Amino acid sequence: MTNPHFESDASATQQALRTVAEKGADESALSTLAHSEVLVPTATDAMGPAPTALTLPVFEQEDGTELVPVFTTRERMEQAMPRMRRHRSVLLGALAHDWPSENLSLIIDAGTPEQLALTAHGVKALLDRGDI
Repeated sequence: MTNPHFESDASATQQALRTVAEKGADESALSTLAHSEVLVPTATDAMGPAPTALTLPVFEQEDGTELVPVFTTRERMEQAMPRMRRHRSVLLGALAHDWPSENLSLIIDAGTPEQLALTAHGVKALLDRGDI
């Protein structure tokens, strides 16, 4: 059973992604993104006790770019990563605030029309609101 509140939040997040993809750094859309929950694919059991630290999945592209994928819905995660069934929910702004490396990029909703890729600098500059 799906949670209607999460679906509404996911819809607002996807609209904010669309706005940023089409218009660039729209402050209202970036604020919506920073305050949105995203799903981080994980190899740990999401039903068991929550680990004290979040382990980010890192995928290296052919050009050497290292990407961390996050998703606005379980369906989008499963479409991009069909074998991945487990995830942790995290506020995107909190993830940005604790972004671990200047070498990691972030990709939100990979493979969708709203896909948004940010460099480490972009993650910190655009999504770290400091109030989350």
